[in-house]
Amino acid sequence: MKILIRLPNWLGDVVMSTAFIAAVKQLYPDALVDVIIKKELSGIAALIPGLNKIHPFSKQEYSGLGGVYRFGKSLRGEQYDLFFTLPDSISSAMMGWATGAKKRIGFGKEGGFFLLTKVCKKPVNIHRVEEYLALLEQFTGKKIDNPQVKLNAEISNPNSKRVLINLNSEAESRRMPVVKGIDLINKLTNDFPDVTFAFIGSPKDAEYVEQFVKAADKPSQFENYAGKTDLAGLANLMAESKVLLTTDSGPAHLANSVGTPTVVLFGAGNEENTAPYNKNNSTVIRAGKLECEPCVRNTCKLYGIPKCMELLDELQIINAVSLYLKHA
Repeated sequence: MKILIRLPNWLGDVVMSTAFIAAVKQLYPDALVDVIIKKELSGIAALIPGLNKIHPFSKQEYSGLGGVYRFGKSLRGEQYDLFFTLPDSISSAMMGWATGAKKRIGFGKEGGFFLLTKVCKKPVNIHRVEEYLALLEQFTGKKIDNPQVKLNAEISNPNSKRVLINLNSEAESRRMPVVKGIDLINKLTNDFPDVTFAFIGSPKDAEYVEQFVKAADKPSQFENYAGKTDLAGLANLMAESKVLLTTDSGPAHLANSVGTPTVVLFGAGNEENTAPYNKNNSTVIRAGKLECEPCVRNTCKLYGIPKCMELLDELQIINAVSLYLKHA
């Protein structure tokens, strides 16, 4: 049997989808499992256990529904038996239809239901990992027990005493305000004078991160990896670090998937849906002082800046980081 899975389009969601892939491998142990992944995220697919082929998809190369159809049709020779789409868009359903897969399973939003052979009911108010698994459970009629989010990573320096910091987020409402962030990092270096702190981020985050680097009271304690690692390299860096202090973002899930403890700062996002899934080494911190929390908006309409992030308790954050450093 050959199975094709259309993965989500965001880093955190791709990481969370690894539990779905593992469940597919569990239910179909003899199947070859291939994935379609956004080209910019294809580096992370190599870290997902158990994959046969990785098909990078570029919206620039295959634009519009016509491009989606052409891409899907290019995979027709693979002769897939099953196609699962985790995004619930019509374009993803179109892609599956174009592959000629015998059975095509998805949630069928945006009218894509007529391109699928099995339309599943999308559950609400559950974690994203469990939402994906519901697709497989509804199709097979089998319950998935003990799901786990996992990526493979290499550890070249197991004795590293490094704390990673990610104050960025794609959504402005989940990003740390600069003044608040500067105060936090300076308190961290005062409390942990023997620890190396390292900023991470994508190339487009580099300018934002540089503001913290320039404002650090003790710049010698900081390294800056923003825009300097690919996704696989970032996963490896995380795997050998003691803890990641992060906003609600893709890197939080990436670190969680390779076993690195995470302290996750929540503002607009809803931790019930998108907190790192492996809870044994993850701490979620929320101020919880505003009636609008969580609003799940990408920008703050009430205050202009994400006040829910500004109100986070710095002592609580430092204590959480300290706990993981003591247990490391």
